[in-house]
Amino acid sequence: MPIRRQCRLLAVPRSGVYYRPRENPEREANDSALRDLIWDVFTDRPVYGYRRIWAELWRKGHKVTPKKIRGLMREMGLRAIYPKRRLSISNAKHKKYPYLLANVAIARPDQVWASDITYIRLPKGFCYLTAVMDWFSRRVISWELSMTLDADFCVSALDRAFLTGRRPEIFNSDQGCQYTSEAFTGRLLAAGVAISMDGKGRVFDNILVERLWRTVKYEEVLLKEYGSLAEARVELDRFFRWYNGDRPHQSLGYQTPDEVYYGRVLAPTG
Repeated sequence: MPIRRQCRLLAVPRSGVYYRPRENPEREANDSALRDLIWDVFTDRPVYGYRRIWAELWRKGHKVTPKKIRGLMREMGLRAIYPKRRLSISNAKHKKYPYLLANVAIARPDQVWASDITYIRLPKGFCYLTAVMDWFSRRVISWELSMTLDADFCVSALDRAFLTGRRPEIFNSDQGCQYTSEAFTGRLLAAGVAISMDGKGRVFDNILVERLWRTVKYEEVLLKEYGSLAEARVELDRFFRWYNGDRPHQSLGYQTPDEVYYGRVLAPTG
């Protein structure tokens, strides 16, 4: 008898009655085995979403559909680990500062420092890299790694930059919550540094740091596979020492960032 008719005879609202599927031990056994296979792939490659896990299992002879894999992963609470499109998310409660560098000629070291965040792939996830850079010389004054996107590692990088004994006139960043936090802006204001923040959606306001990330990725990160956060820290320390002291920049007349920052002209300028 149809459920609708049963409800009419019993005077029960149809909206509160649902079909209960029959138990299927064979299907449950198959799903259980498939969950184990999904778990094995996911723990080995947590960056895989349901499509890649489906492709991996299909290649191994398990003829299932992507929809089936997606449903089981949803039941298991599994989601691929990947960097979000926006690493710096604004906090509406934090004060935003205006952009101060429009039409400003950058003519000397320590006139402007800037900072940003990028991500680096690890075997089982991602870590995040921030750096403080002098705009005029392109020198990386300090940097820091973190497994999370809280403000602490950005504050740590700023503190390490201040340990050099030098201060910028202006510090530029985006409007991410890491840089608008009281812990970060408070240190800048206490040091007498003017705060500048990129306009919302204006990706070219901090273009020099974006170029730094391109150099880091293409000349270091993509050439290696860091096995852990500790290994990434060691290799990046080696890279930034080379970047500051030995890598000539065409835009600096083929001088290195250290030579320009400290006023030592050792390379040809022609």
